[in-house]
Amino acid sequence: MPDLTDDPVKLVKNNWAVVKPNNETAADLFYDKLFELDPSVRSLFKDDLNIQKTQLMATISFAVANLNHPDKFVPAVQALGKRHSEHGVTPEHYNTVAAALIWTLEKGLGEQWAPEAKETLTDIYGILSSKILYAAKEAA
Repeated sequence: MPDLTDDPVKLVKNNWAVVKPNNETAADLFYDKLFELDPSVRSLFKDDLNIQKTQLMATISFAVANLNHPDKFVPAVQALGKRHSEHGVTPEHYNTVAAALIWTLEKGLGEQWAPEAKETLTDIYGILSSKILYAAKEAA
């Protein structure tokens, strides 16, 4: 895993601290955008998304809290990849998730959104998604 310097980690943690108190709204924005970008992914989810939304926010919170401790969150995201592969998630879906997530954070942060946040978050998501995809491939 590439070294994450303190500044990018601090940026992500500070951004998440702003969004997290509004996690229900953020989850709604995320899933609305995800299904707008790729309506076909809607069939991968149950009709009631409440539990899924809670799990999403908890997973992101866990990953953000442990960015400096990859030994803690990498096994969790690898397990996530294995579960996702069992539900029909494809590698292409991860790009759509990234776009929806970045858009959600930008909307959630409003004027507090820093332009460098997009690059940093994209890099970190790329690292995480590569771990997820590797685990999914191994599970297949």
